[in-house]
Amino acid sequence: MEVGLVGLLRAAWIAGTLPILIASVPSSRLTGFRDAMLGIAKRGKIMQSSSQRFTVPQRFFCHFYVMAVVWTTLLLVTNWMYAYTAAPLVSEPFIYSDIASYLTGGPHTLFWHKSRSRPIKQRYMVWRSVFLLLLMEVQVLRRLFETIYVFNYSPSARMHILGYLAGMFFYAAGPLSLCCNCASDVYEFAANGVAEFIVRGKSQMPAIEFDWLEFVNPLMTLGWRQWIGAAIFCWGWIHQRHCHAILGSLRDHVEQVEEYVIPHGDWFEIVSSPHYLAEIVIYAGLVVASGGADLTIWLLFVFVVTNLVFAAGETHRWYLRKFDNYPSNRLAIIPFLY
Repeated sequence: MEVGLVGLLRAAWIAGTLPILIASVPSSRLTGFRDAMLGIAKRGKIMQSSSQRFTVPQRFFCHFYVMAVVWTTLLLVTNWMYAYTAAPLVSEPFIYSDIASYLTGGPHTLFWHKSRSRPIKQRYMVWRSVFLLLLMEVQVLRRLFETIYVFNYSPSARMHILGYLAGMFFYAAGPLSLCCNCASDVYEFAANGVAEFIVRGKSQMPAIEFDWLEFVNPLMTLGWRQWIGAAIFCWGWIHQRHCHAILGSLRDHVEQVEEYVIPHGDWFEIVSSPHYLAEIVIYAGLVVASGGADLTIWLLFVFVVTNLVFAAGETHRWYLRKFDNYPSNRLAIIPFLY
């Protein structure tokens, strides 16, 4: 399952990236394909109001983040429980005897001992996955909050149905890509726990007590790459929050939602889509925090970069067409480059 899942995720990220790269090639022969890809990427203000076919309201963005929060939370909890009970880094967990007795007793004993005998390198890999999922949880929770309370989407704002489906796929496959290398063991661990609960029933399950210090301590023992990655993640996270607050403030008055003005402040002073730039920084932080050796996470990052750069280019061209006084020093998304 593990190898198959990793292969499927890698193939999916490549399949999602290639069409964008092809559409970015400056060739007249690809004009039709490029226009089709732009039609999928457009949303909100840059989508013509007359283009209503195969579109959904942009407020459906909320669906992305509801699903992302539920899915990421599920992955985080199951991976953290597995790491705590089966891949200790500091010392034997306080609840070893209790959990071992009902989650891994009897026919599950071999699985338990197999997990406990993992090399230390593999145990660090499990805890790195927990660390990455924790960062992703912080990201999707904030995005859900912003979608509900910060952005006031225009009733006429639309997005292409394929763009909507791509967003749903991204927030399903993205968090899974952060922990896919240990997915089979975590799945087996969770399935054993559920089966034991069904067989014994709630009343027969022993009480579980957590040593919260032991629950968190292994994260503190991770290497310098994880903490540098977390710092990069936080840098992008903070700037994206500021940029989204700026965009949200432009729509504070409902009666003016159809009017667009030039945003100013924070990274808006250097690029037209600083929230996209911040997203790239966020995922670059995840790559660094992963240790930089996981091809699946690299392919996820490449997809994020190509997708956002492609969309930012169209947004920048829209600003230039819309405003005669648009700041000439601003580029699309990458400072000093594009």
